[in-house]
Amino acid sequence: MSSTNQGAAVRAAGLAGRVNLQQYVVYVGFLAIFLFFAIVLKDSGFLTVRNLSNIVLQTAPVTIMAIGLVFVMSAGEIDLSIGSTVAVAALAAAVTMQGYGLVPGVLAGLGCGLLIGLVNGVLVAYVRLPSFLVTLATLGLFAGVSRSMTDLRSIPVTNEAFTGFFGSGSLLGIPSLIWWTAIAVAFGHILYRETRFGAHVLAIGDNARAASVSGISVPKMRLAVLMISGALAGLAGLLYAGRLQAAKYTLGETDLMTVIAAVIVGGTLLNGGKGSIIGALVGSLMMGMLNNGLILMGLSVSDQMIVRGLIILAAVAVSLREKSR
Repeated sequence: MSSTNQGAAVRAAGLAGRVNLQQYVVYVGFLAIFLFFAIVLKDSGFLTVRNLSNIVLQTAPVTIMAIGLVFVMSAGEIDLSIGSTVAVAALAAAVTMQGYGLVPGVLAGLGCGLLIGLVNGVLVAYVRLPSFLVTLATLGLFAGVSRSMTDLRSIPVTNEAFTGFFGSGSLLGIPSLIWWTAIAVAFGHILYRETRFGAHVLAIGDNARAASVSGISVPKMRLAVLMISGALAGLAGLLYAGRLQAAKYTLGETDLMTVIAAVIVGGTLLNGGKGSIIGALVGSLMMGMLNNGLILMGLSVSDQMIVRGLIILAAVAVSLREKSR
């Protein structure tokens, strides 16, 4: 083999090694944070079964939203409206259930999520407005809608079937929130990795023009991923309402940064073309564990926000560095 070919082989092997290492950063980070808190907070109840299970249950809605955002960001777009979508969906479900019962309430909540996703998708895909500006606008728009729906009042959710199915219930000894997370992750992973739809999402995120030339309908794909994000944010709203047994305009209000952090830390590139559903799950659990550990350490909410912001900055830097290679 010539020296030129040997040099190329060495460079390719080095690149493969770096890529493979980056794929496992989220898992190494998760383990490192877990071990840190396990040692530092060993006398504060961090390792108790109750605390660890609470972390998983509390992160369920975030994980659901993160799955939808993986599809959106992999397509080279962004959805900033998920927090407002959660609140509108939860309130719509709660109000509808009071007058019409369980099934109409669930359909109202999911329908609101789909409708908001449809509005975002049409404006992005067919009006050709930037998704950042569109979803920033609908974030504010539907935040106002959620506040006006009930005049800032909290709506109790007393339907036991609903709270059991979407919140406090269990099946085979496993909490319903964990079932919802597992189902969403499994379905999302299969759709993302094993279907033509997922391949098309990655293709338009990597190079939308080339994807269009190859026959992929880029507008339809952009519409589809934003509707998926809206629907899953609606489902997250139902999970919040079921777990808390109430719906309020503040639901999901502070989740956007956490969801984005979970997705980016989990290996989804900020500019599209690559992502991971499993990585988003681990990233979500990492953020939940981080919040839990910081609370047990006595850090204030502002300190927690600073730490999350630093993590997002680091993850974005890694994402952009990998994209530029």
